[in-house]
Amino acid sequence: MRAKDLQFDWLKSFVATVDAGSISGATRVVCRSQGAISLQIQKLESAIGAPVLIRDSRRISLTPIGNDLLIYARQILKLHSEALEITRGTEVRGIIRIGAPEDYAQAYLSPVIRAFAQRYPNVEIMLTCEPSAALIDQVESGVLDLAITTVHGLDRGTFLFNEEVHWVASESYGTWNKDPLPIAAHDEGSHIRKVVLEKLDQCNKRYNIVYQSPSTAGQIIAATSGIGVAVLTQCSLAPELIVLGEDEGLPSLPSMRVELIRRKGTQDITSIEAMHDEIISALQREDSV
Repeated sequence: MRAKDLQFDWLKSFVATVDAGSISGATRVVCRSQGAISLQIQKLESAIGAPVLIRDSRRISLTPIGNDLLIYARQILKLHSEALEITRGTEVRGIIRIGAPEDYAQAYLSPVIRAFAQRYPNVEIMLTCEPSAALIDQVESGVLDLAITTVHGLDRGTFLFNEEVHWVASESYGTWNKDPLPIAAHDEGSHIRKVVLEKLDQCNKRYNIVYQSPSTAGQIIAATSGIGVAVLTQCSLAPELIVLGEDEGLPSLPSMRVELIRRKGTQDITSIEAMHDEIISALQREDSV
């Protein structure tokens, strides 16, 4: 190998670090230690002759050279995956256990699974739809191989996109005008419930929890029936509901960070690696870097 050659594993660790936002987050993607990833990036920078990352205490960012390299690194990884698909597609077998919240599964995973199933007809896909907290636990315990989750405060995997959340209600009932405000809450322990109640408390908005459901369908039922004001993700907004905001006396809500996380030790399992790459290719947005 010539001194200036760029090894595939270096590029893979580099892209994983950028996507995860940190070296610690990249460890869950490439299943290597922080020290090993740091060493690979150092070798990459040495081969190029310039730094590719700017490291600070909170989150890494790209140098101009790193930004240029990222474009080509993604292309190389994509071509590598496509080459594997062509040569192994009909041979890949096994079971993939994947999880996602109900709204993300319907809005985002459906086309991904359809394309994957056509490409890998001998792979069985098992889909679990549960709230993010439960999915994270199942990935960490080995019950699931991959999961699309809303992650709060920690970089656990590959950042896909930010999802907006909104207050919603049926225009027919004017539920938002009631005092105290009747709200449909998510289950105890969910992050979105915690954020919603904190925002209401911060603006001294009187409220009363009149309904509770962990599911998107349950939240839509509460809003459309006039039981209470609900909170839905952008991808699950129903046409029969209206979006509420500050004009209706409700506080703004922060967007949610959506990531793809994976079970440790799966980097060499072809079917899981292929699904992992398929999801990133289909769902990762330009603003995720």
